[in-house]
Amino acid sequence: MSQETIPENHKQTKTVNAIPLKTAQRWAKRWSKKEGGYNKHHTINAFLIPKVDLLEVLAEGVDAVRAYIGVDDNNIEKLMIVGTKYDPVTKIYVDMITVGVGNASAEQDDIYDFTRPCPTDCDPSSPLLT
Repeated sequence: MSQETIPENHKQTKTVNAIPLKTAQRWAKRWSKKEGGYNKHHTINAFLIPKVDLLEVLAEGVDAVRAYIGVDDNNIEKLMIVGTKYDPVTKIYVDMITVGVGNASAEQDDIYDFTRPCPTDCDPSSPLLT
């Protein structure tokens, strides 16, 4: 996880924790293909989400966010955060992924992830952990 922080009043122009669409697609495929289902990840109780990820996705002017589940190249479960815009015609919140769509060489997209799974990044005193 990135240790970089952003001051409250600082307007950032480059995202910190964005990943390429191709990486997100690979992680999502690994989650569904390699493991075959959510219940096989029964040890994961939660995800720690850095503030910078939330600030960056909210700065896109989103109507909502969507979280996709994946497994990275180190076999660690990930929650990938994507901003969405509501389409009143279709009544669907459409993913705001623009960079990298149709461009495999893009280095970052509007997909945020430096989440860390719990366990190991847990609050051992949380009443939500059983």
